[in-house]
Amino acid sequence: MICSSRPVGRRGFCNSVAAVAAGALVGQTGSRAWAATRSAESAADRDRQAREFLRDNLYTREELHSLIHSTSPHGETYDPEMGWVHHNRRSRHGVDNSVVTYRYDTSGARRMMHYGDRACRINTYGNSFTHCDQVSDGETWQEVLAAHLIEPVRNYGVGGYSVYQAYLRMIQEEAQTPGDYVIFNIYYDDHYRNLHSWRFLRAVSSAAERHGAWGPPLPFLKVNPSTGEFREYPNPCPTASSFASDMLDLDWVYKVFKDDFVLRLSLARRNIKAGIPQRSYEDIERLAQEQGVDVQIDDADSLASVIHRIYTRAGLWASMRVIEKVEKFAHDQGKKVLYVLSYSGAPRLYTELAEGRRFDQPLVEFLQQQQLDYVDLLLAHRDELARFNEGTAQYLKRYYVGHYNPRGNFFCAYAIKDKLVSLLEPKPVPYVS
Repeated sequence: MICSSRPVGRRGFCNSVAAVAAGALVGQTGSRAWAATRSAESAADRDRQAREFLRDNLYTREELHSLIHSTSPHGETYDPEMGWVHHNRRSRHGVDNSVVTYRYDTSGARRMMHYGDRACRINTYGNSFTHCDQVSDGETWQEVLAAHLIEPVRNYGVGGYSVYQAYLRMIQEEAQTPGDYVIFNIYYDDHYRNLHSWRFLRAVSSAAERHGAWGPPLPFLKVNPSTGEFREYPNPCPTASSFASDMLDLDWVYKVFKDDFVLRLSLARRNIKAGIPQRSYEDIERLAQEQGVDVQIDDADSLASVIHRIYTRAGLWASMRVIEKVEKFAHDQGKKVLYVLSYSGAPRLYTELAEGRRFDQPLVEFLQQQQLDYVDLLLAHRDELARFNEGTAQYLKRYYVGHYNPRGNFFCAYAIKDKLVSLLEPKPVPYVS
């Protein structure tokens, strides 16, 4: 059956020849048989789209080589367990277009500048807002805290990590360089990353449009909040050799990723962008129903709304389950955990908060219900913003250069300080009477 992109009715992406055939089929076998046929055709069309998307996003040999041999300009080195870690580098993307220096010790933690000769009891985990992208080694919020507390604070953050990857990094590093206290930083985008099996799958554009962005495969979660499904999956490429060969093989990539949850959402988003959202109505309705969300999609807006709804719902639910795993690990190991919620400098986040809306409200309520110690940097910024006579965007420029600038990391450290000191026993030197 030949299909075109011209709509016919609510669904229609098949041409008039298909419509005639449909009428004949309904007359012969009834609406149930036609519905099954239409569903099969929708699935086949999605598979064709998936193969095209995956073909367009295959790595080049040069990209694979740079990731494996630590020459990526983005500072990523392929890691069979975690997906990637950082390597030493200098990049011109700091405040005032300055060059930023990143260095790491033998454990993979970012180089400590203050009190590195003393025993460390505080380890920090998370993504780029933990790692402190776009500032040099001595300008991180960990170093601000260390200078104030007169004791070291270790930084195991890695840019781009999900909540689940941060948890796995914690398990890995606490076995080698344990601390009595863990600061577990969760960035607002990390919830979605829990569900990524390959970072490229989140893209809407093709490889040619990705502007040098890197996207290794990684450990990930499959979840379904309506059924309670929570499945942990390791990195699909468990060795450097498999990464170097398999990720160049379209047949292998298609077999492994074609039914991926995030890929299905990305295909739908790409169809919206291309002006053919109807190609994804059937598949996203089916995916939503699998996730326990009963919807009907009639246009691009309703499609986009459903994508956001099921993506956010699954991502936040996954983060809550990971936090439960963090808590169990901490309890078993006799550690205390302080959670820190981080956010970008997007003014819309603060506008939504002022309007009584925030997308991660279920997570905040979960932390409260479980009586967990946490610091909410969105509220910390809101409270300070209320004391300034300037707009939200202008206020946020004080602290962000994409990530926090040095002033932003100072703000972050002092927003964390009081809650952290209340947990520490014995108290750090400045707080000993």
